[in-house]
Amino acid sequence: MKNKIIVLAIFGIAMGFLEAAVVVYLRQLYYPEGFAFPLKQMALQELSIEYLREISTITMLVSIGILSGRNFYDRFSYFVVSFGIWDIFYYVWLKLLLDWPESLLTWDILFLVPIIWAGPVLAPLICAATMIVIGGVTLYLLKRRYPVRIMTSEALLLLTGAFVIFLAFVWNYAAIIIHGGFITEIFSLGSNPDFHREVSRYVPSSFKWTLFAFGETLFLCFLVIFVKRVRSRPRYK
Repeated sequence: MKNKIIVLAIFGIAMGFLEAAVVVYLRQLYYPEGFAFPLKQMALQELSIEYLREISTITMLVSIGILSGRNFYDRFSYFVVSFGIWDIFYYVWLKLLLDWPESLLTWDILFLVPIIWAGPVLAPLICAATMIVIGGVTLYLLKRRYPVRIMTSEALLLLTGAFVIFLAFVWNYAAIIIHGGFITEIFSLGSNPDFHREVSRYVPSSFKWTLFAFGETLFLCFLVIFVKRVRSRPRYK
């Protein structure tokens, strides 16, 4: 397990550099003066390529988790650990390559799928650290031969926390979709010029930190309840 974690860490660091390098090139093309909101419009073909790149990134991380583990909990843990390492080092490399972000409260675009995720850099870093902790604790329990299993109530806490944090990240651009009357065209926003014009004028100014903190609290509750219950059970011999 220790060797696997070392390899996963190397993979995450290298993949973080690869992702950062792509962003360096994208910013040279679209933001030569430095990245800032509002977002600049991309051609539909380029936007589609960016969607597929993000999906491919997640697919690679899921794949490395599947290859590393022997069962669902193994694989899930390796996936979230590698995801967290990748996300943290993505920003480490951007800082080294571009001296960006200026601070942990600098806003960034996180994902484009299914809609635009945005928030201060500090927020995804907290999420990444949380993922590493949850995955690392689960792997520790597995190594100590505890009967690791997530109960339905615990899964609800975990999934609800993830959904609440997702809402915090998409809140600003979801508001554009809802208030701009684009909800009926949700599956064709990439080719909607009116939506692109709205996005190209929008500068996010506030992040739903309360919502985000609630999601993180649900994660913490899940972890405490999960660990306490699992450690109360006898270990496998």
